Amino acid sequence: MAPSTLFFISVLLLVPVIAQVQSNEEGFVSAVISQKGLDFAKDILIEKAIASLTPLNLPRIQKTMKIPFVGNIQLALSNITIYRVDVSTSTVKPGDTGVAIVASGATANLSMNWYYSYSTWLIPLVISDKGHASVEVEGMEVGLTLGLENQEGKLKLSLMECGCYVKDISITLDGGASWLYQGFVDAFEEQISSAVQNTITKKIKEGVVELDSLLNTLPKEIPVDEITTLNVTFVNDPLLSNSSIEIEIDGLFMAADEVVNPSYYHKNSKSPASCKDPPKMLEISLDEAVFNSASDAYFNADFMHWIVDKVPDQYLLNTAGWKYIVPQLYKKYPNDDMNLNISVSSPPMIRISPHNIDATIYSDMTIDVLDANETIPVACISVVVRTSVSLEIIGNNLAGNVGLNDFSLSLKWSKIGNFHMYLIQSVMWTLLKTVFLPYVNLRLKRGFPLPILRGFNLQDANILCTNSRIIVCSDVAFSGLYYPK
Repeated sequence: MAPSTLFFISVLLLVPVIAQVQSNEEGFVSAVISQKGLDFAKDILIEKAIASLTPLNLPRIQKTMKIPFVGNIQLALSNITIYRVDVSTSTVKPGDTGVAIVASGATANLSMNWYYSYSTWLIPLVISDKGHASVEVEGMEVGLTLGLENQEGKLKLSLMECGCYVKDISITLDGGASWLYQGFVDAFEEQISSAVQNTITKKIKEGVVELDSLLNTLPKEIPVDEITTLNVTFVNDPLLSNSSIEIEIDGLFMAADEVVNPSYYHKNSKSPASCKDPPKMLEISLDEAVFNSASDAYFNADFMHWIVDKVPDQYLLNTAGWKYIVPQLYKKYPNDDMNLNISVSSPPMIRISPHNIDATIYSDMTIDVLDANETIPVACISVVVRTSVSLEIIGNNLAGNVGLNDFSLSLKWSKIGNFHMYLIQSVMWTLLKTVFLPYVNLRLKRGFPLPILRGFNLQDANILCTNSRIIVCSDVAFSGLYYPK
């Protein structure tokens, strides 16, 4: 079977092979594959399996028949090739022991060469003939049950059951005195049926073994950028219902150079909200902790620190621009350029509710005066910024945009005397709207990867907000390309 297809299908069909002790780890990202998603996966599996089965060569078949007054007749079929397979109906169903995939009412077309030879005491010569034959297989049924278990955060695939059954077969000869020898070749029906059944079953087993090797290459981390990675270690056992499968991954951000360790975050209780109308193939749920882990990772990497030396209105970065706002600043450093040294003082906190996604950012802004090639800190203002976040799906990434709700200011320290914060409200509003938010949104626009395998794309996705969770409801399109790293 095509590895790229099996890879995707089996990740969807996450089924415990044996009863396992539940892990104490928590999964902060979960994915629910609905019956619609399972049917989609099954259709791709069958399509790609057919492509891998055609053409498919079967072993040579030989047979010796003894006929009175004639003697032993050597019969052989060679170059037996399945060149076409059609499937009329198929089903996929999760169960207690695995996920069963059944293709029924299938037909197959084969071509082959036939040959016979014999000699008798009556005629001391070898008599032989040969020709071509076509075979039609009808009522074929192929079924398999896949199992998958979590082994230390990776997936172990197993083929629990597999079989192929041929109901009916007809052989038509062409060439030689085919009308005379049809009965001889009909004697091969049982052997041809057995060869078809065994070869297809063997091909499926080989595909699953190859896929199991590919599954072992699944990374436990996905790089997001040079600073952070996403922990995609599988946790706990898959949950099966009669129409869906749910899996969980860790889903938290961490520093790019950090080894995967148990987290100190705690998952919030799940909301009853889900993707119901219209039904979607895939539901991805992200806990609030996922976003706060990203906030922590970037904060701890000292990424939330900026020196602002250019703004759209460059006049604001000269003491002359503050002449009537903070007179003592201009008086002490007339017409000197300035920098704004901004540091986030603690990781921004993200809160998700059914109607809003809010983020509160605590920062310190130090005003530095550039005087005679010397950088002089003259004042520090604590800035608390309250924002709202909107989300969108761009490709397979979850991207965001931050809007300013309000902010508050307080003077932390000053070397130029006390000054009232309301005097610089308008300046801060301008800086936040023209410098801070555009910078943050530029980063958020890139988004971060959702747990979708390469070769598959989200389609017609929409986003739901619940208490402490984001839910992405989406169909999936198959691009046909997958290259494991």
